Amino acid sequence: MYPQIPTVASDAQLPARTDVAIIGGGIVGVCTAYALAARGIAVTLLEKGEIAAEQSSRNWGWVRSMGRDLAEIPLALASLRLWDDWQTSLGEDTGFVRTGICYACENPRQLADQESWLRGASAFGADARLLAGDELRRRLPEGAQAGWSGALYAPHDGRAEPHLASAAIARAARQRGAQLLTRCAVRGVTTSGGRVASVITERGELRCSTVVLAGGAWSSLLCKSLGIRLPQLKVIASVLRTPPMPGGPEQALGASRFAFRKRADGGYTIAQRTANLAPITPDSFRYLGDFLPALGKQYREVRVRLGREFLDEWRLPSRWDLDGISPFERCRVLDPAPSPAILEEARAALGAVYPFFRDLRIAQSWAGAMDVTPDAIPVIGAVPQLPGLFLSTGYSGHGFGIAPGAGQLMADLIMGTQPLVDPRPFRFERLAG
Repeated sequence: MYPQIPTVASDAQLPARTDVAIIGGGIVGVCTAYALAARGIAVTLLEKGEIAAEQSSRNWGWVRSMGRDLAEIPLALASLRLWDDWQTSLGEDTGFVRTGICYACENPRQLADQESWLRGASAFGADARLLAGDELRRRLPEGAQAGWSGALYAPHDGRAEPHLASAAIARAARQRGAQLLTRCAVRGVTTSGGRVASVITERGELRCSTVVLAGGAWSSLLCKSLGIRLPQLKVIASVLRTPPMPGGPEQALGASRFAFRKRADGGYTIAQRTANLAPITPDSFRYLGDFLPALGKQYREVRVRLGREFLDEWRLPSRWDLDGISPFERCRVLDPAPSPAILEEARAALGAVYPFFRDLRIAQSWAGAMDVTPDAIPVIGAVPQLPGLFLSTGYSGHGFGIAPGAGQLMADLIMGTQPLVDPRPFRFERLAG
């Protein structure tokens, strides 16, 4: 069961033409629509289900620069500024507040790893510092009592509310001229003269010169139908929330076996920080060579599962008739089941360190499908094989916080203006070689 999200009304009619068609109504898609519409570009967003019904409403709600790959830090810092601005300028609450985020260093090795990250991140302007000794005992007394070696602390990172943010940004995009169509799956993309000419939806054809594919876990399948190889896997993350718990910590914290952040309603979102499920699927084998170099690094804590997902994906066609029902209409919302075992591990590990959480009650639990690339960095940019097609996908479980900047960057790339940040780390071509 996924979290309740505000409904964003759909426009009634599919237009005959638009400048840019965006496939996918998650937070990346709506931020891109907002950025383009604010610049006067005719943009139409097409979502097969509802706005933010998948991973965009199911994530932890962290908005962080801390702990990211160094390539992402400029985008994260730009996004933090946008989150600040939007909290007042959108006219709706996204729940964004800067409360600080900590990563526990539970042993000397973890402390050394964070020291190394901090040296590299500081060159990009990251605002973080290490806590140890008396400062650790003052700020994280529980961690000091647990024997932690220290913690990495980013005082200006924060949180937002996933169930509110995407809907608020989508409505703001509409106010600036974007058209939003929900329950309107894109079946495919047509070409003319070797470049994008239109998208075919279940409601008809939409002519356009530019398409942004922001389909999250679905992006690889649509790319496959176009003859484009996008190595991307689904990884299932389980999350729970508590009822309001007055008096608890304000800042978010991640340790080796738990992570939490306070919610606007006074409850907490809690997860097992280092344990996710990777269902064995045909794509797991298809892209195994791409992911092998990273298995010992980014994904050493992912648990492999053989279940119904293999047959579900095996039955999916790689191509289909554009005048018939597509796979995107047969499954409107990916709604994987959470892992009770993983959530119980998180609850027990958190309670062992924080007595405040020892007797917590679970109000709701859910899971989401993350779109993971081999290097855990998103693809944001053009697809050279098909002029007019752009990808914004593969956010690998940490796209919520950088989505505002990603939307602005995509608008820059489409319009050929000075990019918000250096786009080269996010090029699609890096995954081809």
